[in-house]
Amino acid sequence: MLKQQLLFHSPNLETILMVEKVIRSNSGEYGKYQIWKMLPRKVMYQTFQTVIDYLQESNKIIVDRDGKIVWVWDPEGVRKLLSKGLVVR
Repeated sequence: MLKQQLLFHSPNLETILMVEKVIRSNSGEYGKYQIWKMLPRKVMYQTFQTVIDYLQESNKIIVDRDGKIVWVWDPEGVRKLLSKGLVVR
């Protein structure tokens, strides 16, 4: 039964991208609940929480000590560093 519940609340790619966009444009300003309310279309809170968990696990966001969500993913910045000869081990 638990497996079915997890699948029921699995977000699709469109939902993940929508949440990412809202977080990027409001980085460091709002907490989870406020971000959830700002989404352009309704998403179940459990599904939204799954997206937040995924974004934290993939190191795209962090939650600061005040509970505000901060976008930290910067692939362009990483590319610039790697092009300058930085070696990742």
